[in-house]
Amino acid sequence: MTDPIRTESPRTESIRTEPARTEPILRVRNLYGRIAGQQVVEDVSFDVPGTGVTALLGRNGVGKTSTIRSILGLIERTGEVTFAGSRVDRLPTHRIVQRGVGYVPEDREVFAKLTVTENLRLAERDAHPNRALVEALFPDLVQRRAQLAGTLSGGQQQMVSLARALLNTNRLLLVDEPTKGLSPKIVGEVTEALLAAAATVPILLVEQNLQVIRRLADRVVVLSGGRVVFTGDAADLLDDPELIQRYLGVHSGADPADTTTDAAVPA
Repeated sequence: MTDPIRTESPRTESIRTEPARTEPILRVRNLYGRIAGQQVVEDVSFDVPGTGVTALLGRNGVGKTSTIRSILGLIERTGEVTFAGSRVDRLPTHRIVQRGVGYVPEDREVFAKLTVTENLRLAERDAHPNRALVEALFPDLVQRRAQLAGTLSGGQQQMVSLARALLNTNRLLLVDEPTKGLSPKIVGEVTEALLAAAATVPILLVEQNLQVIRRLADRVVVLSGGRVVFTGDAADLLDDPELIQRYLGVHSGADPADTTTDAAVPA
């Protein structure tokens, strides 16, 4: 089997694109999620357009990750989840993924005892994976293709996690806090990789760094207490210090483009 990471010059290939949609690629209605009997998502409704980046925001611990996990069926849920025009809330997670939903989890979840190449090979779902795209976005992984993933830095593991999702031709990416705990340099690299991916596939992004949100997001959905409290254009929120303070816990005097949301509040 050909390795997902190669050293020779990549062929000209890219993620296959679809025509712009007028209908949302993802529609969530009255979504509830529970973990060990505790309500963590409460009556959440929002849409994700068929293009661009939609950011899911909120203070720490308000249910952003739980919302993503509820959409995928990774936790107990009720409500309606419609993907590409079809209900998927009664499907198991692997069936949702097979329909073209890529998932980049919050804590990377690489296979520590497997090499970079093996991690990527296990993620391949398509007959013709987008290897050239992955190699172009993450050249450092080419050099480390034989290295055990557990010995990589946090930033390098995040690159592996993103690369696994980008190998396949997805119709939607769910990306959960991709810059969490990374150095400013790696944050920039991850942001640029997501920007390149967003040119070809819509993304629902959970992110705390408002500078990253300003760079990537077209629309925002803000959660508080497990509920949606704001939806709209990203600029409408980011350019309004009062709204940022109210919903994200950032004081109005702070620069919203250089701030992480409510970092002192425990998750």
